[in-house]
Amino acid sequence: MPVVWSLKIREFRKHKPGNRNLGNGFTLKGANGAAVVLIHGLTGTPNEMRFIANYLNKKGYSVICPRLANHGESILVLKGTKWQEFYESVRKPFLTGELANYAGPIFTGGLSMGALLALLLADEFKDRVSGVCCLAPTLFYDGWNTPVNSNILLLLAYYTPLNYLAYFKEEPPYGIKNEAIQQRIHKYYDNASLDGIENVEQYGYPYFPASQLRQLNLLVRHIAKKLPDMRFPVQLIQAKDDDMTSVKNSKYIYDKIGSKMKEIALLYNSYHVVTADQERDIVAAKMENFFYRILGRR
Repeated sequence: MPVVWSLKIREFRKHKPGNRNLGNGFTLKGANGAAVVLIHGLTGTPNEMRFIANYLNKKGYSVICPRLANHGESILVLKGTKWQEFYESVRKPFLTGELANYAGPIFTGGLSMGALLALLLADEFKDRVSGVCCLAPTLFYDGWNTPVNSNILLLLAYYTPLNYLAYFKEEPPYGIKNEAIQQRIHKYYDNASLDGIENVEQYGYPYFPASQLRQLNLLVRHIAKKLPDMRFPVQLIQAKDDDMTSVKNSKYIYDKIGSKMKEIALLYNSYHVVTADQERDIVAAKMENFFYRILGRR
C-alpha cells in the first residue's frame, strides 16, 4: 500500500462539507417486527452492505444502513472527521430516526471499523439491542497484504503532523477475492486521482487518509476499555485469509468481551470485504441464523 504525499497548504485547513446530496444511506422496511442496523467501513459506502441488507430484508427484517459522516464528500473533508462524528451518524436512527420509537428487537452489525461502531451502539443502547454481528472487525492492520513498513508509517500517522499530508493508495486485491469484482474496482482505483470522487458512492475511496488511522486508533483505545463490561450476544465473522486484518482481530474481541453468548465463524474463500465477496451468501445466512437463535430465546 504505497504512500502518496500532498504538500499543498490546503492539507492543513479544516474543510467544510460541500453540496453533494448523497442522502443518509438507505432503509428497507420488513415484516417480522425486528430491525437490523448495518454499518459500512471506513472510506467505504452503504453500497457494500447492500447484499446483506437485501438478504435480511427478504427474511422479514427491517434494515437501516446509515452513511458514515462525510463519506461521499471530498477526501479533504473526510480526512478531518473525528471518530465521534462517525459514531454520531450511526446513533441518529436510535435518537431521531427510524428506531426512535421502535418497539421490536434490534440488532446491529458492521464491517471493519463499522463493527466497532456496532459494538458501541449495543453498549449505549443495551436495553434495546439484542445482539451484534462483527464482520472482519478492525482493531489493527495486520493482514497478509499489509506493508512490511506499516508500523513506521502508522507511528508517523498517529503522532506527527505528517498525518495531514499522507494518504495510502489502495492496491489489489482491495479486500476482494472475487476476480470479476476486483477487476471492476481496479479499473476505477488504478486511474483515480486524489481529488476524484465521481465513483466514491459505488466503490468507496481509492485513497485512505493517514489522519483516519489516528482516529481508528483512538476509537480502538476507547472500545478496548469497554469490552469486559459488554454482556450482549456477539457473533464474529472473518476470512481466514483476510488481506487487511488477521483473525487476531476477532480473537481479541472474543477473548476480551464479557458476553456469555459469543462465537467466531471463519470463511475460507474470501478476503476483507466479506459482505461483497465470494461467500457473502454464507455471511448473510450465518447472521440471520444468529439473530434467529437470539429471537428464539426471548
